[in-house]
Parts: sequence; structure tokens; C-alpha cells
Amino acid sequence: MTRENGGGHGGTPLLRWLGYLATLLAFAQIMFGAIVRITGSGMGCGDHWPTCQGYLIPPFERPDLMIEVTHRYIAAAVTIAILALLATAYVRRSERGVGGLGGVLRSALLATGLVIVAAVFGGITVKLSLNPYVIVTHLAIAITLLAILSIAVLRAGGWGFDGTGVASEMTYRGARAAVILAFLVLILGALTANVAGANVSCQGFPWCRSIALTGSPLYIQVTHRVLAFLLFFHVIGLTVSVHRRRESPLVRRAAWAAVGAITLQIVVAAGMVEMHLPPSWRSLHQAVGTLVWLSIFTLAALAKYSLPERTSAVVA
Repeated sequence: MTRENGGGHGGTPLLRWLGYLATLLAFAQIMFGAIVRITGSGMGCGDHWPTCQGYLIPPFERPDLMIEVTHRYIAAAVTIAILALLATAYVRRSERGVGGLGGVLRSALLATGLVIVAAVFGGITVKLSLNPYVIVTHLAIAITLLAILSIAVLRAGGWGFDGTGVASEMTYRGARAAVILAFLVLILGALTANVAGANVSCQGFPWCRSIALTGSPLYIQVTHRVLAFLLFFHVIGLTVSVHRRRESPLVRRAAWAAVGAITLQIVVAAGMVEMHLPPSWRSLHQAVGTLVWLSIFTLAALAKYSLPERTSAVVA
């Protein structure tokens, strides 16, 4: 390795587990945010932020208030976990793979900035009485934060990464395209869920057997579906190519994990639409969609850090 502080993976089990914890909490926050939206609990605390009905710990008198404040507590837990990751990485910045370019510390710094931005947008969302486009922006920030935490885990030696596997440039390019598609699918999915009438505009799955509403709501949902199927077939093709090129077992497992997550999401989407959008299935759809994003982004990150030039830097 060319520098003691830069490149590669490293750190300690503590950094790795703090990264896992922050990632898990960030995932839970996104999932619980969907529950807040689906149950109509977004204004459970009124327009008060960061307090809830004027209290830091409000009296739990109503279910909507309990759901909304729990979401805020999870957000606070995410912030604490990321700050702990940042502090630990800073203290250990002289260790291999922690400080410098490509180290855990830089990911932790970026995650800290994003969690602050997410908190600010959370307040804006409440103050603007749940404007759908602000909600979608808030989700975009949240999934970006999840992606950065995934990189922090990888740089700390998580996700099974040890710096010895090798991936081709073609795999990385394919995985990067999948990340772009997955991001667009999530954003269009959020618009489908939050723009009035979009979620019910297309009745039936996978095609619209009947159309309940035309115009922008229909265009949003149909575009979301088309991109979702494009993503599905793209990742299947990528996975087949990864196996044909006999790339590292870690990259192959990550590719199959992405295929599994997308397949599950399609099954959940079909059930949700055919059962006319029950709240439990809508929540599950958001959760599995977030899992799809995490699995695809992690695949791309593993492919990037397994490129021959990076692998040689790690083991040198």
C-alpha cells in the first residue's frame, strides 16, 4: 500500500460494528418513515419540531403521536451512532484504512453531514405540512445516507470484503448503471406514493387492466413500473455476466443478493396492487425497496473496490 493512512480497508471490529449499527438504524428510519406516511401519522406531533406537541418526551395518548415520535427517536439514534462512528474513526485515523483518501473517516464525515441535512429536511417536511416533493427529497437524502454508511462498512472490512477479490471494469460499469436505475425507481416510487392519485391510477399488475386516473399521476406510476422491470432484467443480466467471467465469490454473492431482493420486491408489488394497497403491504414494499437499493449499491461498491488497480493497492 502506498500510504499508511490511505486506501484499502482497515480499522477495527469496533469501527465495523458501529458502521453496521448506523446502517441498520438508517434502514429502520426509512422503513419507519413509510409507516408514518402510510398510517397518516406525519402530523402526529403537529407542526412542532424538534419537539412534539411542545414536549421532548410527549404523553403517549394517541397512536399517531406514538408513531411519529418513535420515528424521531430512531432518527436521533441514527445521529448518535454516526457521531460515534465519526469519533472512533477520528481517534484511530492513523491506522490503516481509517484516515486518508478512501478511509473510514471520510465516509463518516460525509455521513455526519448528510444526517444533519436529513434532520433539517425533516423539520422542513413538518413545517410545510408534508409537501409531497419535500417528502421525496427527504427520502433521497435518506437513501444517499444509507449508501454512504454502506461504503463506511465496506472500508472497515465489512460485507465480507478483505481486499483480495477481483472484479472487472465491465462489472463495475454494469453495477453503477444499476445504482442509477435503482435510485430513479425509488424516487419514482416515492412520487407514486405521495402525489395525489398516482398510487391508484393504474389498476392491475404488471400491466394496467383498468385506469382510474389519467394525466401526471398515471405517467408517474407507469414510469416507475417500467424502470423497475428494466432494473430487474439489467441486474439479472449483470449477474449472469459476473458468473460467466468467474469473478470473485463475494461479488457473485452480492449480485445474487440483489437479484433476490428485486424478485421479492416484484412479488410484494404484485400482491400490494392486486389487494388494493393494504397498509401492511405498502410498508413492506417500502422496506424491500430500501433493501433493493442497499443490495445494489453494496454490489457496486464491492465491484469498485475489487477493481485490479484498487486490489493491488490494498495488498501492496
